[in-house]
Amino acid sequence: MTEPSAGRAHSREAVEAVFREERGRLLAALVARFGDLDLAEEVTSEAVEAALIHWPRDGVPAKPGAWLLTTARRKAVDRLRRDTTYAARLAILQAEADRHDPATEATTAGELPDERLQLFFTCTHPALAEEDRVALTLRCLGGLTTPEVARAFLVPTATMSQRIVRAKKKIRVSRIPFRVPDGAELPERLPGVLAAIYSIFTEGYVASEGDSLQRVDLCDEAIRLTRILSRLMPHEREVAGLLALMLLTHARHATRVGIGGDVVLLADQDRTRWDRQMIAEGAELVVTSLTGGPPGPYGVQAAIAAVHDEADDVESTDWAQIVGLYDVLESLAPSPVVAVNRAVAVAMRDGADAGLDRLDQIADDPRLRSYAPFAAARGDLLLRAGRHTEAAEAFALALDLAGTQPERRLLAGRLAQAKAAGAG
Repeated sequence: MTEPSAGRAHSREAVEAVFREERGRLLAALVARFGDLDLAEEVTSEAVEAALIHWPRDGVPAKPGAWLLTTARRKAVDRLRRDTTYAARLAILQAEADRHDPATEATTAGELPDERLQLFFTCTHPALAEEDRVALTLRCLGGLTTPEVARAFLVPTATMSQRIVRAKKKIRVSRIPFRVPDGAELPERLPGVLAAIYSIFTEGYVASEGDSLQRVDLCDEAIRLTRILSRLMPHEREVAGLLALMLLTHARHATRVGIGGDVVLLADQDRTRWDRQMIAEGAELVVTSLTGGPPGPYGVQAAIAAVHDEADDVESTDWAQIVGLYDVLESLAPSPVVAVNRAVAVAMRDGADAGLDRLDQIADDPRLRSYAPFAAARGDLLLRAGRHTEAAEAFALALDLAGTQPERRLLAGRLAQAKAAGAG
């Protein structure tokens, strides 16, 4: 009696896996076809719901992405036909489809067209507020939930929901085009796209919540999308810088968690297991990103990652060079997160008290109140400085703010360590 249930569970997992893989491409293809982001999202969800009904019974099709696209397109047309206000637009869409519809041709050939790059530039159009661009891109193309996007920006979920709704309305009302900008526009539009992709990567590097520290699928997707941009814009040094940064960071992902999914800190990672091919590619891209003009923020961050990857261990890391690179980064792109990372590097170079001085200088920044790494860094430096009671308080705060279970287990251990040291 348990086998059918197990089969259904397996089929649902298969559908969800396909959806995670195909969602961005499916959504982009539907926006290209119908020009309506809300409609595209709704019928994408309906197509997945249909798959959850049909695939467990009939099996996962050979071309699941094409099946989802065909189903979603039919549902979109049905919706438009029922809504008289869309009748004229449907007629125009049908006439265009009769002349030439790449999506239809691709579906017939069994392929799902990849028009995500166009959707990236739509979501990051300069008519949108900067914070809305990245939020919408994360939601639509990264596949993140609204709470996950909210955590990436350190804002409440309700606030982020309002931003996403506002951005969609702006696209619709302003009739923002679904296209890749021409050569003259590309350099101006690029920073918004890079910021969106990097936010996807950072969510994958340390997940907002859940049982796992990492979402490797998001990191892989961010790297893949940046490779597309790199092919499109081979002479843009910040594209090379972002790709380098992600490769040099992602090269360590297999060693960042241990048995049972527990966090393994940088000092304790087995560096022989780091992906040396990925590091070599990233190192070459660092040179590209820093050659031929003033450095950009991604190129500098990639250089910092390269210094870490080149060291045999934490003790032999060139912390003076890292502090110097953070000085450059702060001049290019100052932020509280950069300031926290620089303070930690200063502590590694000059001692815990020096790092604590830097953290104290930024402690009043309201953006850090819900940022667990700030409290965790402060706890670590306080513990190293022998201020055990204060360290316990900092670790307790970090524990309250941590999003994933592995982080919570790590911080709970650090809190117990600080309390034990204080009692001793």
